[in-house]
Amino acid sequence: MFITFEGIDRSGKTTQAAMLAEALGPGTLLLREPGGTDMAERVRELLKDPALEMGEAAELLLFNAARSDLANRVIKPAREAGRDIVCDRYIDSTAAYQGVARGLGLDLVEELSALVVGTCVPDATILLRVDPDAAQARGQARLAAGSEDGSDRFESEGIEFQRAVAAAYEEIAARHPERIVVLDGDGEPDAVHGRVLEAIGR
Repeated sequence: MFITFEGIDRSGKTTQAAMLAEALGPGTLLLREPGGTDMAERVRELLKDPALEMGEAAELLLFNAARSDLANRVIKPAREAGRDIVCDRYIDSTAAYQGVARGLGLDLVEELSALVVGTCVPDATILLRVDPDAAQARGQARLAAGSEDGSDRFESEGIEFQRAVAAAYEEIAARHPERIVVLDGDGEPDAVHGRVLEAIGR
């Protein structure tokens, strides 16, 4: 089974992806996007760098370059070997952030993603719905506690950008109801994890 997690920044998806991978067993492959290969991790550094100016099209193409490497070199062989795969972000992040919030066009971005990933489409996608204001407050608390440095390009874009991304995810979920399951991301991690397990039938 190939399961991806989506949501706005600080929605808890990274925590939930790790918890699900542990629940599925030691053979589960836990990935993140962009990342998962040496090349994709290098691209991740570029995309996350707040000091680097980057146009929307360049951003889109870098995400897909990293995704192509991950899909073909890691995800495809793992699926063929019958392994469970859990990924923190994937194609729907690019659709939401670059396609809608950046204004490049949802149809264009989804067509490009389909070309890049080929058959490496998730069996299920868990979208954690969290209020953007609550997510921002969570991030500010982490900054105050010193557990987050606030240096991420996307997390530092402000509340209006996160609201645009949240609305984009709702549109994408409505487009793909056969694959995307929308869950309440509020509450303690164990409670959200229980919802995730129920959603995937575990």
